[in-house]
Amino acid sequence: MPSPSRLRAGASAAALALLAALAAAPAADLSGSRAAPGGAVRLAADSDCRYPAKPLEGKPWSLQRVMLDQVWLKSTGSGVLVGVIDSGVDPGNPQLAPALAGMPGMDFFTPDTKGAVDENGHGTMAAGIIAARPDPGTGFVGLAYDAMIMPIRQNGGTDTEKGNVEGLAVAIRFAADNGAQVINISQETSGPGGSKPGPLLESAIRYAVDVKDVVVVAAAGNSGDKDNLDTYPADYEGVLAVGASDRNNDRAAFSQNKPYVGVLAPGVDMWSTVPKGGHCRGDGTSFAAPYASAVAALIRSLHPSWTARQVVTVIEQTAQRGQPGHLDGIGWGVVDPLRAVAFSGEPGTQPVADAARPPQAAPIRVAPLTLGPTRADRDRQTGTVVAGIAVAAVLLLAGSAVVVRDARNRRQT
Repeated sequence: MPSPSRLRAGASAAALALLAALAAAPAADLSGSRAAPGGAVRLAADSDCRYPAKPLEGKPWSLQRVMLDQVWLKSTGSGVLVGVIDSGVDPGNPQLAPALAGMPGMDFFTPDTKGAVDENGHGTMAAGIIAARPDPGTGFVGLAYDAMIMPIRQNGGTDTEKGNVEGLAVAIRFAADNGAQVINISQETSGPGGSKPGPLLESAIRYAVDVKDVVVVAAAGNSGDKDNLDTYPADYEGVLAVGASDRNNDRAAFSQNKPYVGVLAPGVDMWSTVPKGGHCRGDGTSFAAPYASAVAALIRSLHPSWTARQVVTVIEQTAQRGQPGHLDGIGWGVVDPLRAVAFSGEPGTQPVADAARPPQAAPIRVAPLTLGPTRADRDRQTGTVVAGIAVAAVLLLAGSAVVVRDARNRRQT
């Protein structure tokens, strides 16, 4: 546990006072990305990924679905600081080093690193989805590639470096007090049976959103196909809770099926940066959340006067919808970066249902063609003609045989 005297001077007194409770507090898992036994994060397609990894060529599907050139004509996230509360962020990946240079940070395990170390890889992947710089050797790039990253190593994801609820509350307050305009939390926790984990975490959320006007984005959780319990901080009011979608814009089976989900974002077969260089793939709402955080950074850069709640409203209002309003587990639809940055006018503080689209469109019924005969009619007509010709042929042959017979009889007489 770090000593308060070694933390960055800008941290709030309230946050520092909470550090005394860290050692005895309950653990908070990195289960926003389907933690494997022992706390190690499972990276689905490359579960044996080692660092450094090979760079992935081409462009991931999560970026192919976006008209990036048009998005970046409007905003690249420049001037926005995103706090990534996770397992740290490694500047050894060249795509992330410029995003970390000179930024404030915090580390609950080795304070001198200020969060710029990641032995797990989870936080480096989350940060890369947000702000990895372009690199000619790969098609992978952060959606808000000009944004800056504040690394906060609050949960190392190992048995000896387990985060807890009180530590997460401290980290949120630290990020809010040190200039973060967006906070990404790819972690989850809850009390027994999905109950609230206690007042400190909710108080930190209220401080960040209501006092410091920070957009707080949290992973919705990955037990949608299991216990599907409520998770926090995703379930707190004012937090943009993000579930995972697949290539078809459908909710991934593991993504939490809960009413607190605000939007879906790509979270299946996600590419991102890993410590020491290169890329790996992973599944989870942990990687959907930073996709939405990147969109929040794009909007905050383009509209610095908009409040945090207005930014969240725009992300929800412009999502790609398969329904006119909000649905449990899906929210308002799948995040659409281009529509979000193209939004014009003054946003409200709550999204509204799409009144132009009926709740359930009536099925289209195609009437049968009535002009002219159908194929079946033509087949029946053809059959009738063929049968008639056959009968006529038989009658003609029979008649011819009678004529020949009569002619022979006449000659014989």
